[in-house]
This record gives sequence, C-alpha cells and structure tokens, in this order.
Amino acid sequence: MEFGVHLPLLAFREHTFSLTELVRSAETAEQLGFTTLCANDHLIGSRPWLDSLTALASVLAHTHQVTLMTTAALPVVRGPVPLAKALAALDVLSGGRLVVGVSSGSSPQDYALVGIAFEERWKRFDEAVQVLRCLLRTDAPPFHGQFYAADQTRLEPFPAQESGLPIWIGSWGSDAGLRRVARLGDGWLASAHNITPESFADGLVRLHVFLRQVGKEPDDFPHALGSMFFHLTDDRRRAEEMLGGLLSPILGRPIELLRERLLVGTPNECAEKLTRLKAAGVRKVFLWPVTDDIVQLAKFHDHVFPQLPV
Repeated sequence: MEFGVHLPLLAFREHTFSLTELVRSAETAEQLGFTTLCANDHLIGSRPWLDSLTALASVLAHTHQVTLMTTAALPVVRGPVPLAKALAALDVLSGGRLVVGVSSGSSPQDYALVGIAFEERWKRFDEAVQVLRCLLRTDAPPFHGQFYAADQTRLEPFPAQESGLPIWIGSWGSDAGLRRVARLGDGWLASAHNITPESFADGLVRLHVFLRQVGKEPDDFPHALGSMFFHLTDDRRRAEEMLGGLLSPILGRPIELLRERLLVGTPNECAEKLTRLKAAGVRKVFLWPVTDDIVQLAKFHDHVFPQLPV
C-alpha cells in the first residue's frame, strides 16, 4: 500500500499559516518516503482554508521526487482556462511531477461566491474536464459545449509531461459518478470519510465494468483514497475529542461514522483499518494529519507502516 500526505491547508483550530510549516511538512513527507503531496481545493469552508495551488507552488523548490496532486481542484469554480494555465505552470516548474485530481466540489458556498448556480455543477463539470484536456495537450482536438469552448488557441507553455497531465476524477462511489470517472478520467479519487471497505470494493467492481464499456483496461486504471484524516494516540479521551469535538463539526459527519472510517486511535487500530482497506482493493491512501503534522507523520512511519501487510 502506498501513502501520500495532504498539505496543512485547513485550520483545524486557531491557527496561523506559514510558509515554514508548509515546507517542513513537504520535506518531512518526502524524507519519510511518502509518495504524493496533496492539496484540497475550497474557496471557503467551516474553518480558514489556504489556497491549494499557491500551497503546491510554494513547496516546489523544496521537494525533488515526490508527486504533486490536486485532490481535488475545482474547474467549475476556478474556471477551466485559468485552472489549466496554473496547472501547466505547476507541471513545468516541478519538472513534470503533477497529477490533476478534479471534482465538482460539494460546497454551495463556493459556487455562490463565483456567481454560478450550484445546480449546474455536473453539466459544467463534464464540459470543464474536456476543456482542461484540450488546453493541456498539444494534439487535442477543439471542444465546444454549452458552457465552455476550447478552439485552436494554444495556452503556452504546455505541461512538461508531453502526453498531457493525468486527470483523476473525484467520486464518492455512485453509479453516475463512477461512469463519469470511467468516461472522463485517468484515475479515480475516492473520499475516505464517505466510503467503507465494503463500499469501496463494490465501487471498484462497478468501475471496472464501466471502464470496459468505454474501452479502457481496468488493470491500468489507478485509484486512491483521499482526505484520510488521522491522529495517532493511545489516549482514548484524546481520540474521542479529535473525532467529536473537531472533525465531526468540520466534516458535517456523525462521530460514529468517523470513528469507523478515519484513522484516529492507536497505531494498532489504524493498521487494522488500513489492512481491511487493502483487502478491499485500496492501493493508495492520502493521509491528512489533524494536528502536529511532523510528529504524526513520523509516528505513522515508525508505528503503523511496519504493521501493514506487504
């Protein structure tokens, strides 16, 4: 099982963001062998949220091999053309290390801020992904839709990856969402607090059917579980405080659900949950430390990773 790390963009408690903190998190993740640095995208949330693309750009010069990934960028909210311009720059400046995760987003507030009807998000999203592909490849045919268009305009510089940027589609696992993943995507980005081992396994079976229907080979199609919030502690009271007092209000999910799905508790408990996810077919997990990023990443590396089956 492979692990990535979400950058600390969400202020879980009273928090002052700093470049030093971002760089230390990125450097620590790479040094400990985590393979991906992730950045989630919101304009506004229940807590202050640092801009994702700016955060990824800020750690480029401090990392060398780790993959960078948007998990997930919002092409409808940001606009597919400005987003494509920023993504191409990130790939060029990182030497071709970017993977693009995109989704429609689930926040009506984000849509209200940019003056776009939340009810239009899926129709706009389907077109926006196609526009991104047109703008991020040198050989892409033009696209014209109801909301967006991309003609022969060359939005240079193009990405460093000559084949274009891989675009993963976020989905919680509905049939409609997984059909969209198969049709438009190069990978599936699932959500840790919206899925169980059983529902992931079921979703993977359905995704493979949809991939074959559109002529794609399931064995070549990657997937990952993102936004896996975690906090390692042997203190049960501390774990319950993290789940009920902090994560439940922020995520809008009941504590019972989060207790079952997230990695909050002892290293043994977290290793057991990850083992069940691996058995369900999960191959990549993107971890999000709730607090004390550097300490928590080291604890995971030292006390959880060695317990996992090879």
